[in-house]
Amino acid sequence: MSRKKLVRFKENEANPNVVQEGKEIFEKIKGNWNKLQFQNDNPIVVELACGRGEFTVGLARVYPNQNFIGVDIKGSRIWKGSSTATAEGIQNVSFLRTQIELLERFFEKGEISELWITFPDPFPRDGDEKRRLTSPRFLEMYKPMLKDGGTVHFKTDNTGLFDYSLELFQSREDVDLLGHTHDFYQSEWKDDHFGIQTRYEKMFSEKGEKIKYLKFKFKG
Repeated sequence: MSRKKLVRFKENEANPNVVQEGKEIFEKIKGNWNKLQFQNDNPIVVELACGRGEFTVGLARVYPNQNFIGVDIKGSRIWKGSSTATAEGIQNVSFLRTQIELLERFFEKGEISELWITFPDPFPRDGDEKRRLTSPRFLEMYKPMLKDGGTVHFKTDNTGLFDYSLELFQSREDVDLLGHTHDFYQSEWKDDHFGIQTRYEKMFSEKGEKIKYLKFKFKG
């Protein structure tokens, strides 16, 4: 392991905006994000596969009266968002270091108000469908964590993953599809995201890839 990573991991251990294994709060956080981590009753917004946390931190800047949690397993990536939030004094941001498959261990029923799935690994092989973050397996996990009427947002550059997800959502009786586009930056929702982009989004956009976006909520 490189010295740089070791330094970053050490800083994650010390930074209170990172919730990870080895910290006392890690085992107590489920159902207690507002009480133990944020010390307020503001709505909780979660970004999955947050990477370096550009989107999580960007949303937190725009919405100071909401709490934002970025989830990723890579500690060296989380370090970037964590450090940025600390340097800017942003108090409504936290990062959870865990595998997304274990998400239900950390969020109680109805604890999340809004969920973002941003540029996840597409897992294009048919045999890897269950690993896609928009697959039925994951939808069943997200559903109870969301408050009634809570919105799920999905952004990707990958046409195959987007079309797979769109077809799946349209076929489910418990999903209310609120809108979708194959060209986000030419859509009516472009300004709603305040120009916030992840590293991958910038990279794909610069290559000429169209960004796909949809949003939905689960029916009660």
